[in-house]
Amino acid sequence: MRAAFLDRDGTLIRDAHFLRDPALVELLPGVPVALQALAAAGFALVVVTNQSGIARGLLTEAEYDAVRAQLDALLAAHGVTLTGSYHCPHEPERSGPCECRKPGTLLHRRAAADHDLDLTHSVYLGDRWRDVAPARALGGRGILIPGPDTPDEDRARAAREAEVATSLGDAVALVVGAPRS
Repeated sequence: MRAAFLDRDGTLIRDAHFLRDPALVELLPGVPVALQALAAAGFALVVVTNQSGIARGLLTEAEYDAVRAQLDALLAAHGVTLTGSYHCPHEPERSGPCECRKPGTLLHRRAAADHDLDLTHSVYLGDRWRDVAPARALGGRGILIPGPDTPDEDRARAAREAEVATSLGDAVALVVGAPRS
């Protein structure tokens, strides 16, 4: 099975920076419809997110889990179920380098092993270069969805080395030919 590897903050939900309060989880416009289209096209939906706020002491694993559960509940209200959700709690300056922090691929490979996913036919979606870069290492298709916090250099690199879409709905349209939102 192929997967859609999805960044969380700035791609699925409004990026509230080190989000620890489930009440602040807000789906971005068009996200439920886009995820429904991916699932209908046979993609497993897998969140892979860097959460350095845990290593920085800005949120706990329990707070991260509560936010994740709220995201799951908001998506379930639209008939969307995530296949898996994986996070890197590290911050290289505090906890040292790791293979799970994107653009590292450990979490993608772990999800592939857990759910029998085909990485080379998967799509990697997010608002930063680090979210789409795993497509270059693992195969598949990387599509940047720039947001207000996306650095210009990430946009330029994605335009050269991957693809760029204006929204998650537009990215999904590139992948499955669904109507754009």
